[in-house]
Amino acid sequence: MLGDLCHDGGMPALRLLRATAFAVVCVLMSLGMHVLAGGAAVDPAVLAAAVTPVGAGAFVLARRQQGLGVLLTAAFATQYGLHHVFSAAAAAAQPPVPAHGHGGLAADVAMLLAHAVTALLSAYWLERGESALATLLRLLVASVLILLVWRAPAAGHVTRPITEQDGPSFLSRLLAAAVSRRGPPVGFSAI
Repeated sequence: MLGDLCHDGGMPALRLLRATAFAVVCVLMSLGMHVLAGGAAVDPAVLAAAVTPVGAGAFVLARRQQGLGVLLTAAFATQYGLHHVFSAAAAAAQPPVPAHGHGGLAADVAMLLAHAVTALLSAYWLERGESALATLLRLLVASVLILLVWRAPAAGHVTRPITEQDGPSFLSRLLAAAVSRRGPPVGFSAI
């Protein structure tokens, strides 16, 4: 249920903001890798036009937390489409070159690798970002609920002062349980 709160239509403005930020970075990263692999730069208007469908796809996928398989499929399809958009835009902007292909097999392999790496990075970024956001929101909601329960007085309950004999408070015990210690086990010595 909390995962639905993080990703459903109840927060479309946040989802739109995340999708737009992802689309801009994805399109720019894709163009950068496309140019590094030997492709030509394209007009900024083409980039702006490419952000819209990529953002729309990210908006739809962000409705629920997706698995890496779905994200990889979407990222590879996006990179395939962006490659063709960039290539078509560059070809339309330049005069035709007589009898020169696309640059040979090496250029085609470099372009394939560039877009494949971009797809892998995009899918990984989305998956990790979505997991981190969901975890962060769950912790935030849990913290707020704990504070509300801790602060809410019990009905008909008369409070008395806390003494040292009562032991640590509920909040202190909860925080102590939540803190994870890192390092070697107690009694471990590095000689």
